[in-house]
Amino acid sequence: MNYSHLFFAKLILALLVTCSTNVTAAPDQVRPLRVVASFSILADLTRNIGGDVVDVAALVGPDADAHVFEPSPADARRLAQADLVIVNGLHFEGWLARLITASGYRGPIVVATTNVNVRRGRGVPDPHAWQDLRNGRIYVENIRAALVNARPAHAASLNERAEAYGAKLVALDQATRARFTAVPASSRRVITLHDAFGYFGAAYGVEFLAPQGWSTDSEASAANVAQLIRQMREQRVRAVFLENISDPRLMLRLVREGGGVIGGTLYSDALSPPGTAADTYLRMFEHNTATIIKAIAPSAATAPRATAGAP
Repeated sequence: MNYSHLFFAKLILALLVTCSTNVTAAPDQVRPLRVVASFSILADLTRNIGGDVVDVAALVGPDADAHVFEPSPADARRLAQADLVIVNGLHFEGWLARLITASGYRGPIVVATTNVNVRRGRGVPDPHAWQDLRNGRIYVENIRAALVNARPAHAASLNERAEAYGAKLVALDQATRARFTAVPASSRRVITLHDAFGYFGAAYGVEFLAPQGWSTDSEASAANVAQLIRQMREQRVRAVFLENISDPRLMLRLVREGGGVIGGTLYSDALSPPGTAADTYLRMFEHNTATIIKAIAPSAATAPRATAGAP
């Protein structure tokens, strides 16, 4: 992404002001660890593990698209003052390396996808690894280890919180698999705007079709759209889902021309605002699962389901 001269002028001025007004920080191990997460899902995971040991800020907030995010001087200030930065990696945050350099941050950077079995296409990694709850457990372990390393005095509580949260991920993963197993495989085919649910599909047996690739920063080609409309008609794919981070107009066109039906809104790359349906990682997963199943198999949607019982 090309940054304007005006942005960097504002950035430098903001950092000068920050440095000139900074007061002596509380001693380490006493004040909360200042953590900056690249986007809302990582921030939620970190809060669940860190509790009151951490003070977490997300650069890309709820309902915002990290693929096309444009950082501000305020984001640079957050990085400059951080003790720890947590990122997804796999080229998800293409703007982040330049922002870190501009901010002057030189602390540790945790890549949450370390040790994930990465999906690839044409040599390019799919960054949406959090869409498989088993990968969510890997994220938790990487974050836990980084927090313990930064605050060893709190290792016991951090480990306990990570273990409890990991158990909730296991329970929700098992419940999700059971719910999709109850749906005939021939019905498990849906359409989303961009290809953000590949890990979800591979884990839970759902085929996701999308006119856009792994990033939303480019337009879907006319050929891809036409091919998808043909596929909808030929294979009788009806469930079309909006995404909270994307413009719905293309999906409405697919509904009109392909004979589909809007199945609801899925949360792909960002949580929903606090107090709404998908404002945590676990609730996001429960919402997406329930929304998909209701659209493709209404009878299965009314069956009893396990819950993670988590915030």
